[in-house]
Amino acid sequence: MSDNNHNSNNKNERSTSELLENVVVVYRSDTLKVREIKNTLHERGFGVLLAIAALPLCLPVPVPPGYTTFFSIPLFIFSVQMMLGMRAPWLPEWIENKEIKRSSMEKMIVKASPWLKKIEKRLQPRLTYISVHTWERIIGIFAFVFTLSIALPIPLTNFPPGWGILIMSLGLLSKDGVTILIGMIVGTIGVGITMIILALLWMGMSLPTFY
Repeated sequence: MSDNNHNSNNKNERSTSELLENVVVVYRSDTLKVREIKNTLHERGFGVLLAIAALPLCLPVPVPPGYTTFFSIPLFIFSVQMMLGMRAPWLPEWIENKEIKRSSMEKMIVKASPWLKKIEKRLQPRLTYISVHTWERIIGIFAFVFTLSIALPIPLTNFPPGWGILIMSLGLLSKDGVTILIGMIVGTIGVGITMIILALLWMGMSLPTFY
């Protein structure tokens, strides 16, 4: 009986893409404070906030230098909190007060929604014998390592680790352990690529400039 209730709760829960679309609908002002976004989504915990922080790193759009380093700050904060087993996400005041243009947020959500929905269609509860809290701690460790890779100002290396974090967080939100594992593999490949590039740089090879 409780299983049936659990399943119906799962069906009633809105997907990440719907939650993101809702953020832009709820607030009609020209700018959104990070606090407002966090408050709209906080009941879904770390999963959805990790997904939002990783999203700008996964979109194939040219970004200015330093952009990935800035977005890696909330990823660092959340991943450390997850490793420590904290139950609710916390952000320092200065990040919560940061403002994001509503139009930028809208553009990002419009771009991301179609493929987020495609991923969400394939998600289902799997490997649920591992508790959500345990998954959070494991994801925290992997997300921390992936974020170290993202924070390095090397062009195009933030893509696979960013995707790794995004896939893991979508898996966490759907209690889908298989998807979490896929995210871990994608991100680990990304870290491997970064390590190879760092080794080549250390050996004195110069990278092509993208900016």
